[in-house]
Amino acid sequence: MKVNKHTHLGVYGLAKWQQSYLLIQKARGPYVGKWDLPGGRMEFGEQPEASLIREFEEETGLVPSKVSVSSSQSTVLQWEIQGEPEEVHHIGILYHVISLQGNQLQQIKRVADGHDSLGAEWFTSDQIKDMELTPFAKYMIDLCSS
Repeated sequence: MKVNKHTHLGVYGLAKWQQSYLLIQKARGPYVGKWDLPGGRMEFGEQPEASLIREFEEETGLVPSKVSVSSSQSTVLQWEIQGEPEEVHHIGILYHVISLQGNQLQQIKRVADGHDSLGAEWFTSDQIKDMELTPFAKYMIDLCSS
């Protein structure tokens, strides 16, 4: 059986506020149901930072006003889409979200955005220990915790 293979490049950001991290729950794709960093695919011709700001706002309702590139990571994963096996080389440009616009950081999109997110939520390190995280979310949270 032929396995479809493709590469997905995205931008993702970790925001921290009052000892909590902002995560979204994935609505689709190989990580459905897991908790991830807000972010996603860059549109054609879009700069990575502009993509991050757009995706972050779409998924959380908050707008990053200052970000800093942290790292790039990649993972290869296998899953099935419509009954067909697929391998994805998932590459992420990972950012620290240093500050967010506005002073209503608790007022986030806790409902589905109709695309990638089932909703956003702030979680403490203790809460995160028992959660299913995507590889990029785990990497960034571990980086911040060390």
